[in-house]
Amino acid sequence: MSQFNETSPQQNSPGKKNNSIVYWVVILVLLAGCLYLFMSKNKMAADNDAKAKSDQQQLDSVKTDRAALQSDFDAASAKIDQLVSQNSKLDSALQGDKAQMAEMQSKIKSILSNKNATQAELKSARAMITNLTDKTKQMEARIAELEKENTELTGQNKALVKEVDSTVTQNVALKKAGSVLHTSNIRMEPIHKRKNGKEKETTKHKKVDELRITFDIDENRIAESGNKEIYLRILGPDNNIVSPSAGNLTTNNGGQVSYSVMKEIALTQNQPVKDVIIDWNQPGDYSKGNYTIEVYNEGYKVGSGSVTLK
Repeated sequence: MSQFNETSPQQNSPGKKNNSIVYWVVILVLLAGCLYLFMSKNKMAADNDAKAKSDQQQLDSVKTDRAALQSDFDAASAKIDQLVSQNSKLDSALQGDKAQMAEMQSKIKSILSNKNATQAELKSARAMITNLTDKTKQMEARIAELEKENTELTGQNKALVKEVDSTVTQNVALKKAGSVLHTSNIRMEPIHKRKNGKEKETTKHKKVDELRITFDIDENRIAESGNKEIYLRILGPDNNIVSPSAGNLTTNNGGQVSYSVMKEIALTQNQPVKDVIIDWNQPGDYSKGNYTIEVYNEGYKVGSGSVTLK
């Protein structure tokens, strides 16, 4: 009987075995949870690092883009200022472009000064800077074209001024030439003065005391009224001016000649002057031969006459 009442160890082992399994399952679950948590934490850290790097790269890209935009904008603005300052007088088309460029400059400055500007805003600034650069090139080309036109106009104006000056000079020369007095009816009378005071014309050179020169001044419609200077040159038989000379006069071709006497004549415009008389007294005796008188006004020879003494 005793062998039927004894309890076998195998009858109590199933409960303990089940408990062991539960324990191992719990342990495995905990290990799996820890592993999951560990892997999730590592993945989160990696994702955060990647995001941080991406954000930093984006910030660096924005800074680079902003710096490049600022440099291009400064260059375009400097070129605009140079063109405007050197060309204060712009045509209407360029004035309109100048206003548009000023407006774009204001918008670009606003974007670049905003530290929180988005990529879209920076992209818009880039497009405006490109447009601004293009307009600057167009303005420069237009200004060069205007300068060329101004140079051509200046050349034409100079040629026109030269032509006008030439015409004025010609007119002045013509007026001066037209105002020169002309003489006519020139006579030379050798005069012998008697002791009783009476005068007698003679052709004998030994008896000649003076030469009386008489001439008329023709009417002149150009010469203005007033006193006019008449110069006389008296040439002896040797064809040289007789002494003494009163001075030199400048001829119309710029030369210098000696004259014998100068007389002022009162002239009224468009009226002749009749019988202008000038007496020439030569120191010493008169020589035999031909004496010539030349009359000058304004440097022009306006008449001549002669007389022969025997």
